[in-house]
Amino acid sequence: MSAPLTLAELEEIESRHVLQNYARLPVAVASGADVWLHTVDGRRVLDLLCGLGVTSLGHAHPAVTMAIQEQAGTLLHTSNLVHLEGPTRLAQRLSLSSLGGGVLFQNSGAEANEAAIKLARRHKRGGEIVSLFKGFHGRTYGALSATPQEAKQEPFAPLVGGFRAVPPTPEAVRGAVGEGTAAVLLETLQGESGVLPIPDDVLLAAREACDEHGALLIVDEVQSGMGRTGTMWSYQSTGVTPDAITVAKALANGLPIGALVTAPHLYDVLQPGDHGSTFAGNPLVCAAALAVFDVMEAPGFLERVTEAGARFRTGLEALPDVASVRGRGLMLAVELTPEAVERHGSAAELAGRLVTEHDVWVNGPTPSALRLLPPLTITDEQVDDGVARIAAGFAAR
Repeated sequence: MSAPLTLAELEEIESRHVLQNYARLPVAVASGADVWLHTVDGRRVLDLLCGLGVTSLGHAHPAVTMAIQEQAGTLLHTSNLVHLEGPTRLAQRLSLSSLGGGVLFQNSGAEANEAAIKLARRHKRGGEIVSLFKGFHGRTYGALSATPQEAKQEPFAPLVGGFRAVPPTPEAVRGAVGEGTAAVLLETLQGESGVLPIPDDVLLAAREACDEHGALLIVDEVQSGMGRTGTMWSYQSTGVTPDAITVAKALANGLPIGALVTAPHLYDVLQPGDHGSTFAGNPLVCAAALAVFDVMEAPGFLERVTEAGARFRTGLEALPDVASVRGRGLMLAVELTPEAVERHGSAAELAGRLVTEHDVWVNGPTPSALRLLPPLTITDEQVDDGVARIAAGFAAR
């Protein structure tokens, strides 16, 4: 086996052959195990970001690895034109763990949201989609049109029509929803905007307005779902039940999958040919997702997520540069004090130094907030290690 390419070699090849769509950190990863990433230059990095909320069982989890290996030796792909046990069993698990209706598989969160938008428009022809300021639902055209962030939308205008964004207040939501509304699409915690919790009264206002006007309430669980907040789905701790949810990221612990999950009353809305995807519901990916479900539905697993999140919060709140910690479970954001931002630079700059100088990986989705999406399997010792590494980064300047 040839030696792995160095960071410099990778950067040189990428500069000539990879479109410069991503701002990469000066880090080259060779492998991962549990909560650790191993770089090509021999460093061991504590991964508190999980590939943006994807590898929630850590890297190379034995149950997921075994499921992938067994399925790879049996069947990789046919199409959605035949019956397959793995995808069918996974659809059942998704349905029974949430809304009890139907499932449509996709390859990503953005695709799942595209399917949800189609569902809403099929349910109410020509209806408007209402979303919330600072929400993020993906970068494909429909999902991007529901993502009211100027920096992301402006270069690609004109976008898809029939979308409206409002502030996350009960009054604004009620005022936006009417007879011409097809759906309200929202997150319970806005992850890409710095883990901003949507108040329960806003969620309740959206539910009531949708009920009054025959619109659908769709909750984007792409980042907050699959145990991340301490319940299998984040909406389950809000007291509000949506008509549909969209899921992805952590569902297969690293393999690409997304899904639209509906309540029973929407089972027959989409018709054959309304939506499709060649790779969606692939047997290999579904085998991995079933293994993830087996782990996450074990007794005590979700309770442990809540305990680990509380331990992280307590440790982080004690650090001198921290103004506050927000979020639920192991979906957390650390809001820096103004003095810390002035001393360290933006949160993104600080996050870059944390990974390169202190071997701990978080990110900075806003200028003043660090986001943590650690593995749900993290131990108390690893939580304390993460807090200590972040503290060392704060103390460095």
